[in-house]
Amino acid sequence: MFVSNNACLVPTSFWLTGIPGLESMHIWLSIPFSSMYLVAVVGNVIILAVVKVERSLHQPMYFFLCMLAVIDLVLSTSTMPKLLAIFWFGAHLIDLDACLAQMFFIHCFATVESGIFLAMAFDRYVAICDPLHHTLVLTHTVVSRLGLAALLRGVLYIGPLPLMIRLRLSLYRTQIIAHSYCEHMAVVTVACGDTTVNDFYGMGIGFLVLILDSLAIAASYVMIFRAVMGLATPEAKLKTLGTCSSHICAILVFYIPIAVSSLTHRFGHHVPPHIHILLANFYLLIPPVLNPVVYAVRTRQIRERLLYILKAGAHPK
Repeated sequence: MFVSNNACLVPTSFWLTGIPGLESMHIWLSIPFSSMYLVAVVGNVIILAVVKVERSLHQPMYFFLCMLAVIDLVLSTSTMPKLLAIFWFGAHLIDLDACLAQMFFIHCFATVESGIFLAMAFDRYVAICDPLHHTLVLTHTVVSRLGLAALLRGVLYIGPLPLMIRLRLSLYRTQIIAHSYCEHMAVVTVACGDTTVNDFYGMGIGFLVLILDSLAIAASYVMIFRAVMGLATPEAKLKTLGTCSSHICAILVFYIPIAVSSLTHRFGHHVPPHIHILLANFYLLIPPVLNPVVYAVRTRQIRERLLYILKAGAHPK
């Protein structure tokens, strides 16, 4: 499995600990995690099916929602099956290439999701601040290009991460990664040699994605709120803000867990390791679980179509 080189090793695989410190509770932890994963898969598939069937939902906001659903399915499926395999079967071992592939999918699609939220903020800005030109600006082609741009950005930003590990960090102090999945810094932490480039690149990508995207989204909503405050009646203001409520909730669901997890990882040196790992899992699982719920509850068209399908299923002809 390893080739020894002084105190360091050349691994062909890694050993994921799962939730360190809570090994005795793995089987019990599998219950909420498997339940949440099931809800995430079913919820996002339902969103995709409802938007596909309901032609009145073939609008930019719902196309972006479908992109979110696909991204959430990829994110949750990149981590949860392996985590559940660790919980249920003790399948801790992961091949080096599989580890790097998992790392790429996790960080790439988290970056893509942030880009889609930015595109959705642009959609809401045009819809509210320049409604007469919304259909002209946000055409199907433009929506597709924005989604493709978010995907390409994710690939370009994150693609170098596994390559840098593969090419620069071949020696490791241990094969044991104190994490439930192959997160970039968790792998870099156990590497031998100089990891400065990897550290700075990872932090730089985090700044570009989380900080700049969130600032751009905040700027768009400042302009949106200014436009809303200029409306004549309170009813018009509430109705207009209501069109943004689902997007705002989804943004908070996405960014708050990431911010809490990042801050805890950077500054919470006295926080137990299992808290770090649980938070890291939650920030990949909570958005896929809550996004379909938020949009199903807050979006009338989706809610009505879903209720119609449920009623039709309950009373077949």
